[in-house]
Amino acid sequence: MVVLSAARWVRSRLSDRFWRVQEVLKYARLWITRIEAASLEHGLKYPAFISNLVKSQVELNRKVLADLAIYEPKTFKSLAALAQRRRQEGFLAALGDGKEPEGIFSRVVHHHY
Repeated sequence: MVVLSAARWVRSRLSDRFWRVQEVLKYARLWITRIEAASLEHGLKYPAFISNLVKSQVELNRKVLADLAIYEPKTFKSLAALAQRRRQEGFLAALGDGKEPEGIFSRVVHHHY
């Protein structure tokens, strides 16, 4: 049995945490690469795509967006169309009339306080 001081035990555990974080970051980079490739197919760069989805109140994380890009390309295309429309017209013009572009289904929640 090896007895370590508290400082050495903490130092030995840091490397484990470092590699766990690196594993998470590896998947995050993979998701971002997949989303970027799919959004470029529809004429949007990654930062514009993500920021316009956020402005349109689409709350999907990067893992889900990457899965949609691979397994549900029609759904991803409709999200790209929504982001493109938001980019061109602004939020009120994109959702204000209640008419989404053909093939896009959305649910807008209005909070009344």
